[in-house]
Amino acid sequence: MAGEHSPVFELSSLTALSPLDGRYWGKVKDLAPYMSEYGLIYFRVLVEVKWLLKLSQIPEVSEVPSFSEEAQSYLQGLIDGFSMSDALEVKTIERVTNHDVKAVEYFLKQKCQSHPEIAKVLEFFHFACTSEDINNLAHALMLKEGVNTVIFPVMDELIKAICNMAKDNAHISMLSRTHGQPASPSTLGKEMAIFAVRLSRERREISQIEIMGKFAGAVGNYNAHLVAYPDTNWPRIAEEFVKSLGLSFNPYVTQIESHDYMAKLFHAIIQFNNILIDFDRDLWGYISLGFFKQITKAGEIGSSTMPHKVNPIDFENSEGNLGKANASLSHLSMKLPISRWQRDLTDSTVLRNMGEGLGHSLLAYKSALQGISKLQVNEACLSEDLDRSWEVLAEPIQTVMRRYGVPEPYEKLKALTRGRAVTKESIREFIEGLEIPQEAKTNLSRLTPHTYVGAAVELARDVDMAINLVNGAKVLETDR
Repeated sequence: MAGEHSPVFELSSLTALSPLDGRYWGKVKDLAPYMSEYGLIYFRVLVEVKWLLKLSQIPEVSEVPSFSEEAQSYLQGLIDGFSMSDALEVKTIERVTNHDVKAVEYFLKQKCQSHPEIAKVLEFFHFACTSEDINNLAHALMLKEGVNTVIFPVMDELIKAICNMAKDNAHISMLSRTHGQPASPSTLGKEMAIFAVRLSRERREISQIEIMGKFAGAVGNYNAHLVAYPDTNWPRIAEEFVKSLGLSFNPYVTQIESHDYMAKLFHAIIQFNNILIDFDRDLWGYISLGFFKQITKAGEIGSSTMPHKVNPIDFENSEGNLGKANASLSHLSMKLPISRWQRDLTDSTVLRNMGEGLGHSLLAYKSALQGISKLQVNEACLSEDLDRSWEVLAEPIQTVMRRYGVPEPYEKLKALTRGRAVTKESIREFIEGLEIPQEAKTNLSRLTPHTYVGAAVELARDVDMAINLVNGAKVLETDR
């Protein structure tokens, strides 16, 4: 590919270095308005404009009088009407300034210089601000809007899909496996309910994390503010401003907001992703055991050499992308809270990669949803698996033996079952030979691997109520 025949590699879906911007773009593009460079520039514009409007409301800052309704509408229009061409104009200015935040300031001054009212106060754009006053709020708004608008809805869709699996399959008995070996039966629905509740709990944890911002100047002390307007309560104004953007205020900062909330947020998303990896691997295993069939699609190919293959590719894709997401989010959460003295620049380049971790997470959630949509329960296989495993009734039998004082119950069942073929007949014969009340014998004789599922059916059917409790909702008696 060298020399005169080399193609010109302009950015496209084929030349993008990240598959998020190429192969997978269609599945993750909803994040682009928030987590891209365009999103960063948009939110910087929003913060700069909102700060100028805030200055006009501070009596002590008489040089910026209250704007007329028309001027306020014009400024708001710079936010509401912000376009891709506007973002490209900012990038053009940046090629001269070599400073991305200053480019936004110059862009806004150019946009407002023809407005007679706003033109008088152009130098109050970016007043007393360090770049990180603008950036930290822009990054916070990117995360807030990206997670609330894109990530949470897909998380909720995924949890709902797993909830439906739990309720639809609440009654379908399933042989459990601990250490990969047959264990006390459960139901397919109850095993799905576990994941629905776990994911719901973590989703709630994510939603409760405060997205924070600072607006305290070059080193967090309002130095320039207090020199210019010494009688103004700048900490109170900064708090009002940050909260007006829907963010929580962090009053103790250096040049940067400390990013501790980001670490907490990314760790929480990592934990959600870890739970989903557990789900993906379990589903992969259940498909391998034959508990699920996968609905095929005409024209799809499972293997380039083995025509019969129907692979669990969606759960594998989900697992792989969750690993990629967690690696990125882990680096963000470990690096961002650390900054030399009052600030170094290492966080700047790292923060530009927030979209990567969220993008691979979103892709993984959608892949898991696609995998779920293709599943079809194979009840015959589940039943056959249970029919081959009468030895799992050793647990209830020895437990009842303990109740009635039969000596060495565990040891007797171990001798009967461990490493030996156990059948319905051998189990029934053992029960009949026990010195326990006849009613207890009758109840034990009625047990089968299919019916020995404890409270699994009820646990699966009550999954919605369990999730409501996780989310702090009150449960009425009529809901039980």
